[in-house]
Amino acid sequence: MERMVQKFIGFAGVGAVATIIQYGLLIVLHEGFGVYTLYASGFSYIVSAILNYLMKYYWVFRSKNAHYTAAPRYAVISLVGLNLNLLVMYLMVDMANLHYLIAQAAATLLVLFWGFFANAHWTFKH
Repeated sequence: MERMVQKFIGFAGVGAVATIIQYGLLIVLHEGFGVYTLYASGFSYIVSAILNYLMKYYWVFRSKNAHYTAAPRYAVISLVGLNLNLLVMYLMVDMANLHYLIAQAAATLLVLFWGFFANAHWTFKH
């Protein structure tokens, strides 16, 4: 159990770096270029997911799985995460009329827990 807690802390730390990049890109796209929030959120999520994969593969899980095994699995997990992210954004921004950064924070928390357990038990499992 202690090992899983340590992995979660590393997962969240690496995720924080990618999340800062994701939010920065989201704000620039939406505020700076007027991109619709769902498109801006989706695009920034994808960029973040690519960075996340590399950092988690090498640093958090120190995976011994080949990229041809880990990358497709990570892509599946990320696609589910992307859909969860977009669903939360749609429900909270378009339906409930909440500020997009509040919605993105809620989506980030949901995807954080989903991604950790799915990646730890499938993508990077030794």
